[in-house]
Amino acid sequence: MSIRIGVFVCNCGTNIGGIVSVPEVVEYARGLPHVVWTEENLYTCSEDGLSSIRAKIREENLNRVVVASCTPRTHETLFRKNCELAGLNKYLFEFVNLREHCSWVHMERHGDATRKAMDLVRMGVAKAGLLSVQEDLSSAVTRATLVIGGGISGLSASLTLANQGYHVEILEKKDTVGGLLGDVNRVFPTNESTADLLGPLVDKISSHKNIVVHLGAQLEEVKGFIGNFQTTFTKNGKREEVQVGTIIVATGAEELKPRGSFEYDRFDNVMTQLEFEQRYKENYEGLNRVVMINCVGARIEERTYCGRFCCITGMKNAILIKEANPSAEVSILQRDIMACGKAFEDYYRRALELGIRFIRYDVDRPPEISGPDRAEQVRVYHELMGREVKLGVDLVVLTTPLVPGEDNGALSKMMRIPTGNEGFFLEAHQKLRPVEFPSDGIFVAGCALYPTEIAECIAQGYAAAAKAAIPMAKGEVISDAFNAEVDPLTCSACGRCIDICPFGAVDWNAARTPAGEERMVALVNPTECKGCGLCVSSCLSGALQLKGFTDAQIFAMVDTVAEMDLPLLEKISEASSH
Repeated sequence: MSIRIGVFVCNCGTNIGGIVSVPEVVEYARGLPHVVWTEENLYTCSEDGLSSIRAKIREENLNRVVVASCTPRTHETLFRKNCELAGLNKYLFEFVNLREHCSWVHMERHGDATRKAMDLVRMGVAKAGLLSVQEDLSSAVTRATLVIGGGISGLSASLTLANQGYHVEILEKKDTVGGLLGDVNRVFPTNESTADLLGPLVDKISSHKNIVVHLGAQLEEVKGFIGNFQTTFTKNGKREEVQVGTIIVATGAEELKPRGSFEYDRFDNVMTQLEFEQRYKENYEGLNRVVMINCVGARIEERTYCGRFCCITGMKNAILIKEANPSAEVSILQRDIMACGKAFEDYYRRALELGIRFIRYDVDRPPEISGPDRAEQVRVYHELMGREVKLGVDLVVLTTPLVPGEDNGALSKMMRIPTGNEGFFLEAHQKLRPVEFPSDGIFVAGCALYPTEIAECIAQGYAAAAKAAIPMAKGEVISDAFNAEVDPLTCSACGRCIDICPFGAVDWNAARTPAGEERMVALVNPTECKGCGLCVSSCLSGALQLKGFTDAQIFAMVDTVAEMDLPLLEKISEASSH
């Protein structure tokens, strides 16, 4: 069958069409080998553009499609699906990125950008001619989920999945569920008792037929892939194994203990907010002079992030003290107040109405605590008054941020899930995939991601459960066909591909030579492979190839680059460097 390629070039409003002369690119594409149809679209991703692709596939008997538009990150799946709707194998589609790779990086050089767009299209057409039909891979899914962490996020996710009929295994390293929230006295902004919030949820979890809770459990090993994870954990000194289809990481976070700061280790009446709640509960007798210091250990060089709800936590405890003892003098020393949203703004106003004093200090001139045996006085430079203020105290409460769990590093290596600079887990994409990891089948929720207040923790637990339920509801997982494969006859068994694969998709496998001898060679598990190509680039023997990006396809694109005008290449390179 002869190759018949259709090229569809998108204006994308002013994103592409404002810099690149799209009509010239379309006209240029018309003369490329095997191209039988070219077309300009205002928005190729719109229904008009998509319907045109479907129609031309049928009318012009197209067996390859090239779309030149914006990022494949958000649109490739859409165009592939429409090729399928028109009866064309979706892997006979090639994407050319004219926005990020051309118009956005050459905004000041319209003529050169147009010529580069022509070359990018030529490269895409050269590769498209060598594409071949591929089939998606399917594997069965175990309809069970492992939830790591028994805090509010993990419990919310677990109950949501269990109510849908899926089996849930909860691993909690402590002796009780509830996480850090279980140590809190009351929650803001309603000042509701934590027991009233957590109690009903814990009761439902403990009595649910689809949920098994493992207390005092420590995860030891995770193997496998989406739909078929083999997990091992220790409990009461014994090793247990559980097979699940999906995993939710809801390990939470820990309160920072500011050792060495603000006399925390020296005076018994200097403590953190959480320690204050645990020690005093509802009994504030004798607390007539209380000073709270915000941003202790946060928004500094060692820890640049904001704790997000630390300010509200301090206000909550200050309000509770004032409501119990209206004559108490309560001061909050702050760098600024983070009270986002009407509910928290009202909470701030309530604190002001009760007579709680807010004193702004500078990070370069922090408050100083003094006293012979216990904290008796706090000196602080009042930013607004421009002078030092002395405050007598019965108690000093330090408002500290949440910090990553100590197990995050071990879990990151064990499950091949990334962490950010601060040590919290890192989602696949903050907007497009906010509760997913790059590794399929593993999801994240709550304070494991970053300091998260209760309502958001619950919402993320629901979101993670919804994502985890999708493959289990389908009963099978469809994997992209563009994965790596090994030629066992040319594999030198050096093991480089096994060491470099970030997803653990390559392992040893026994194979027979033409002479009948058995030897160990590399083998790619297509379900685990994400098509990153690291193994292919590391292979010294050339035994590895990546479907959809074979050597022949890449070299075909390189050959077209060799035909480009070298002076133009130099100008484009020079423009990109500015």
